[in-house]
Amino acid sequence: MAEERRGSWFGFGFCGFGQALGSGRGRQVHSPEPLQTPGEGADVCRVSASWSYTAFVTRGGRLELSGSAGCAAGGCRDAWASEALLVVLRAGPGRGAGTELQAWAPGSALSGEPLWAHTVGPEAEGEDAPGGEPQAGALPLLPGGRAYVSPRPPFYSPLAPELRARRLELGAEHALLLDEAGQVFSWGQGRHGQLGHGTLEAELEPRPLEALQGVPMAEVAAGGWHSVCVSETGDIYIWGWNDSGQLALPSRSLAEVGKAAAGEASGLKEDGCDVRTAEGESGGLAPFIAIQPFPALLDLPPGTDAVKASCGSRHTAVVTRTGELYTWGWGKYGQLGHKDTSSLDRPRRVEYFVDKRLQDMYTSKQHGGHRPNPCW
Repeated sequence: MAEERRGSWFGFGFCGFGQALGSGRGRQVHSPEPLQTPGEGADVCRVSASWSYTAFVTRGGRLELSGSAGCAAGGCRDAWASEALLVVLRAGPGRGAGTELQAWAPGSALSGEPLWAHTVGPEAEGEDAPGGEPQAGALPLLPGGRAYVSPRPPFYSPLAPELRARRLELGAEHALLLDEAGQVFSWGQGRHGQLGHGTLEAELEPRPLEALQGVPMAEVAAGGWHSVCVSETGDIYIWGWNDSGQLALPSRSLAEVGKAAAGEASGLKEDGCDVRTAEGESGGLAPFIAIQPFPALLDLPPGTDAVKASCGSRHTAVVTRTGELYTWGWGKYGQLGHKDTSSLDRPRRVEYFVDKRLQDMYTSKQHGGHRPNPCW
């Protein structure tokens, strides 16, 4: 985010719990709308969206929650929202206490004692961006890159010092790590191919993605059961589960929805076997892809380079170097921002920002299937 020209936040998707999301009318916002941030004139630098509530952090260190959980607190540098835990990086209790990592129940209103707390060591201090602000999107990776937090036990997990992590993202059952050299590591459950090692096996420890060796990466993002990374040259690599077209590969479930809507056959042969083909771009038959266990290169329109990526449980969003936003995957709650609830198995540009002559700079991480999409 550029200091000289601070932007505005926009939101779209599910808001059934009263999250401060666009107009908030009804339970869904199908097209981007200016985000109604708590507090008039609040200068928000970080948004973390969970399913039922949203956390905002301002440049002045104020934390505001909106939705099923609501509260306000000061002295915050960063916040990470999930349904199980709200993790906050804030000034510790008492003078000279330093910075403390705290985990709270989302409905606790940050009153009483946190579920657990961890003092951030002095070696991790001073990790702010220029201007003394928290680095947007740092959590769940702790300052200093030596540990991370998780919504499930063990809540605090150290990382091997040799990993030298600069970014970490968590899916439903897996983790992605980007190191300082641009190498990607993954670990956790792999039954949907989300680890990218060519198998469906689990990995207990961080393992480098051999398929991406020699290709420095600039960004990583983890969906529920799929993964995305963006190279330093703007290429997109994607792998994992494709049930809703979140890999931008032919999806059987979306094809069957389209056939049903058109009154066509269900896509099953008389003997009950799956029909595993779809019409390709050239008019021929292309195979349906349920699981892609290796990183696959994804093409956007010619001349389009990606710079940011983010994932929901079953949808994907990418921001390009020219500030355009592309989304695809599951769209039942309007989380793709295309003015409807269609699901897509190929990238589609969100025309709202083109029509308004606005440029996207950042997409916030979403922690589930129909979480809202905050964009800056």
